[in-house]
This record gives sequence, C-alpha cells and structure tokens, in this order.
Amino acid sequence: EACKSPAEGHSPSLAPSAGAEQREKQYRAHRGFGDRRGGVISARTYFYADEAKCDQHMEIFLRCIDASGNSEDGFSAIKLTALGRPQFLLQFSEVLVKWRRFFHQMAAEQGQAGRAALETKLEVEKLQEALAKLGIATKAESQHWFTGENLGLSGTVDLLDWNSLIDSRTKLSKLLLVPNMKTGQLEPLLSRFTEEEDLQMKRMLQRMDVLAKRAAETGVRLMVDAEQSYFQPAISRLTLEMQRRFNRDRAVIFNTYQCYLKEAYDNVTVDVELSRREGWHFGTKLVRGAYMEQERNRAAQIGYEDPINPTYEKTNEMYHRCLDYILEEIKHSRKANVMVASHNEDTVKFTLRRMMELGIHPSEKKVSFGQLLGMCDQITFPLGQAGFPVYKYVPYGPVNEVLPYLSRRAQENRGFMKRANRERDLLWSEFKRRLFAGSLFGPNH
Repeated sequence: EACKSPAEGHSPSLAPSAGAEQREKQYRAHRGFGDRRGGVISARTYFYADEAKCDQHMEIFLRCIDASGNSEDGFSAIKLTALGRPQFLLQFSEVLVKWRRFFHQMAAEQGQAGRAALETKLEVEKLQEALAKLGIATKAESQHWFTGENLGLSGTVDLLDWNSLIDSRTKLSKLLLVPNMKTGQLEPLLSRFTEEEDLQMKRMLQRMDVLAKRAAETGVRLMVDAEQSYFQPAISRLTLEMQRRFNRDRAVIFNTYQCYLKEAYDNVTVDVELSRREGWHFGTKLVRGAYMEQERNRAAQIGYEDPINPTYEKTNEMYHRCLDYILEEIKHSRKANVMVASHNEDTVKFTLRRMMELGIHPSEKKVSFGQLLGMCDQITFPLGQAGFPVYKYVPYGPVNEVLPYLSRRAQENRGFMKRANRERDLLWSEFKRRLFAGSLFGPNH
C-alpha cells in the first residue's frame, strides 16, 4: 500500500525578505507565494502556519508509515513543505542554483558551454586562476579545496566535485560568495539567516530524520514528493542527504523527478552518478508532473524562462529517456530502484519491453508501478497478476479535504470516462474468452 495525504490549509502570504531584489527571479517570494493552490489540480499543497502545525503533519506521516508497514514492501509519501517553512526551501534552492550556475559560467569561460552536465569538467589550474582573479580565494587558499580522495586528482573538477565544496560537511565560508557577472561584484549566496530561521531549518531536518528512521525500522520505503520547481533544488538536496545515510544496504528513501521539467534528465543522471561514486542505493519515483499551469503562469508573471517542456510529447520523451537511463543502471549495478508512477499505458508497455530486453525480472522488485486508487485498474490489476510489484496510491484525510482533491484528479484526468469504457470492454472480452474456454470458474480464477 502507498499512502499519501492531500491535507490542505491556509496561511498568510509571505512577504519577500530583505535583499530579495538581488535574488534570482524564480527563487523570489512574490505576491501569491503564501497560497500556492492556483492552477494546481493534481497535487495536495501545504501552507506554513507555525512550527506546531509542522509537528502535527509529522505525526500524521508517522501514522501513515506505521499503516504502510502492515503490508510487505510498503511505500509512504511525504511532502517537505509540510515539515517546515517553505521560505527556507526557496532560499536554499537559490543557493544551490546560483552555485551550479557559477560552475557553468566558469565552464563557458573554459570553452565548454553547452555540454551535458556530467560531461562538463573544469581544469583545476584554470579554475584556481579564475577564483584568484575574481577575489574569491588565492591559489594557496583554494589548493586544499581540490585535494582529497578523488576531488581534483584527475586535474579536473566536475559538477559533483563542485557541489561537494558546499556540502554540509564542509566549512568553506568564502565559497558562499559568488560573482555577479553583470556588476562584477562578489555577492553572498545567501543572506544571513536570523536565529529563528536557523531554528526552523534545523527543525525541518529533525522531522525528516524522525520519519526516515521510522521508515527504516518498519521496512517502509519513504517517497519524498516533488513540488514546485522553485523549491525542488532544496528538496532534492535534502533528500539526497537522507539517501546517503539510509540507502546504504537498500533503497529506503526515494526521490521524485518530474519529467515535464526541461532539466529532468540532467538531474537524474547527476544523482545516479553520485550514488555510484558513494556506493548507496539509488531510489526514485518518476512522474510527469503536477504543477504545469501554475509554473507557467508564475514564470510569465515574474519574468523568467518557463521551466516546463513545451509539449506533452516532449514530456513523454523526457520520461522515457530518464526511465531508460535508470533501467540501464539497474541492469549494470542492481543498486537502483524505480517506481513508474504513471497512468499512461504506452509508458507501462515501454517499461515492460525494456525490462525484458535488459533481463530485469519482476521478482527482483527493482521496478514497481503505481496508480491512484480507483483509477486505471485495467493497468494495475494485469500488472499485479503478472507478478509485477504494483501499488495503488491511497489518499487519506478528512472527507472535506480528500473529496476536493479527488475531484481535481478527475478534472485533471479528463480521459477518465474514456478509460472506464475501455476497461469495461476489456472486462467483457475477458468474460467471453473465459466463458467459451470453459474456465470461468476455474481454480486459478
């Protein structure tokens, strides 16, 4: 069983914090930031009220984990915006995106613009010279940054090496300054947190830790849901930290990738490579995405590039490309796990065909499938009967909160009645087949 909560609430809009004008537009609080329901018809949304409310959400998630633990190989889904102040996720996302962008700016100066994320490698000598020229660090100061078990030994630094420089385990305060390429001035990656904001961040991490430990103890896999793109860098980073700790022996923590995002493939490949280097089990849920209308409206309103693929066909291509990469990783290492969370029959067929071609057997339970309770049973039940691990997502919560959520899912799935008719036709065909074969009431049926 896979459990998820559609609980919703209200909170006042959050005003932009001091220094917000210097922020990247996508990671800036705006007028409608406090209420993020607009245009969201297929996902639940949490609103920050206070820390006590976050504790209540954590307790609900713990009960969900315990309920999922009653079935073998259960899943439970959580949202990080339920566990802390979203403003922190917004700010932390800005840090990560600016740091990554700085890497690609340096790469462009070394003549590597346009390369895939994992293929971009900075030459350490040139990088040190650039850091010294920008006033971030002298060559002597940066020397020890690029020494270690693997970092820089090849004479190059890739994106994973670069990200490790601002890892929570590393204290390099000077690296919290990056140059603004327009002004030529060094700017702090992040305005100093207030004492209260620092406490809020620590409480969010503590709640995540409590949930991950309970999941590990009860044999439940914990899926961290994807959210809006302006939160996602922070959510993915925090989820990776949990995967590093809890996925040593098996995949307990699953990250979620939304394949309607233009950067989905880069994100998947970089994270898979990190799991390879560090030796933990990669766990992921692949979805198409739930915030398209809201994302596009926000991008147009605030003035930044639309992060969503331009067409449904492009999103399908992205989904299958990401999925194929993970299936190849399963074939080569058996240390990756994927949930194909989709109501799309073509995607399910694609997965089954590739599993057969790659020699991935259903009994290995490296690939599982998920559909919402009450939707696409014509996909779910044949998969289960064929021996594939398949899950029905069970929305839970007060009736007045669950019913609007389910009605929005019905609105989103406008082809629902068409699929229901198809399911009826399939059932009728199977009934006639069994009737004429004389196996209608056979022992195996």
